[in-house]
Amino acid sequence: MTDVATPAAGTAGAAATPPNPLERLRALPSWGRWLLYLAAGTLLLSVAKQISGVAPLTASNTFRSALELSLPIGLAGLGGLWSERAGVVNIGLEGMMVLGTWFGAWGGIHFGPWQGVLIGVLGGAAGGLLHAVATVTFGVDHIISGVAINILAIGATNFLTTIAYDGATNSSPQIGREIGRVDLLPFLSGPLRTLGSQNRFFVSDLARLVLAWSTGISLLVVVAALLFPLTWWVLWRTPFGLRLRAVGEDPEAAESLGVRVYTLRYVAVIVSGALAGLGGVTLVYVFSGQFQAGQTNGRGYIGLAAMIFGNWRPGGLIAGAGLFGFMDSMQSQVDATAHAILLVAALLFAALAVRSILLRRPRSAAMLAAVAAVTYAWYATTDRVPKQLIPFFPHLTTLLVLVFAAQRLRPPAADGKIFRRER
Repeated sequence: MTDVATPAAGTAGAAATPPNPLERLRALPSWGRWLLYLAAGTLLLSVAKQISGVAPLTASNTFRSALELSLPIGLAGLGGLWSERAGVVNIGLEGMMVLGTWFGAWGGIHFGPWQGVLIGVLGGAAGGLLHAVATVTFGVDHIISGVAINILAIGATNFLTTIAYDGATNSSPQIGREIGRVDLLPFLSGPLRTLGSQNRFFVSDLARLVLAWSTGISLLVVVAALLFPLTWWVLWRTPFGLRLRAVGEDPEAAESLGVRVYTLRYVAVIVSGALAGLGGVTLVYVFSGQFQAGQTNGRGYIGLAAMIFGNWRPGGLIAGAGLFGFMDSMQSQVDATAHAILLVAALLFAALAVRSILLRRPRSAAMLAAVAAVTYAWYATTDRVPKQLIPFFPHLTTLLVLVFAAQRLRPPAADGKIFRRER
């Protein structure tokens, strides 16, 4: 009788435990969850706009700028994802982006825009190849090799600029020809403009978001954005991706099953460099139209942080890149908009505190609530953010995100470990 009653009691206890309110959200397909997160982020900005009265928070230009600025960061992070899923840490993403900016501009000037894109991608891939030779073949520490590539890329591009452009050291001439733009939803642009101009709470803001992300979009942005779902499909839905991820988890076991560990790591790191190079190309073609020294401005490192924030998966990486891109777009805004970001941050931390409560994590909830209160107090007791602080918004966001995301991260088990084939 006791043996029968015990599991019944346990079952009753389990049934009495209230279900997690977020379980229904997790049951949604991934694309549905991300659309919901995007809508929630827009709602948060709408609330902040209503409280602060700062209209540029949800303006079409702000959304477009956030999209375009998040793309280089996201591509760098995507490159890091390919490399680290194969077990190779790629700190050299910044240098590979630098190579992409220089070779992309040079190719565009001499051969045309799309040829320049390809040459910039090959420039980044060359940096990835150098990193693969150092780490995979010669067993150099991954961090040391990546830092060396960052330093080498800056010196090499400065030298090449001096040679190629009559002694210039800081920039190249303008490319001259642009990549075309396209409307993704031409049949909806009219209704979206009408709805966006009506200033309805949340609905008009959402309409401006869709309009900004579907009208007059560079073809390069479209092509680059498609690489994120393509990466997910290759790495998580194909035998090749399964083998590559196995190399990043346990290369010895993978090799014992006939997987070519060295070959896959070479492929992954070269693709990593190519994607980072494409991120550099987007900085040239979407923004300045020329190579400029210091153009990447640490976006390779921020991309690496976005990848970590995304827990080494494309979906989370997109969210991290979008967050950092939005903060990056704030650098060009007026003081009132930059000050309103404090309110946005306070609301975000408060929402995360509520989420922690629903997940029954009281310690995290208390910490996030305290941060939300301090941030709101900063907003309420000041009129502006120091101008010296605004350029560091993306970097401060990177630090805060990594601090709060550290507890749920799970990198590939063999990430950063030197592999040597047993003879």
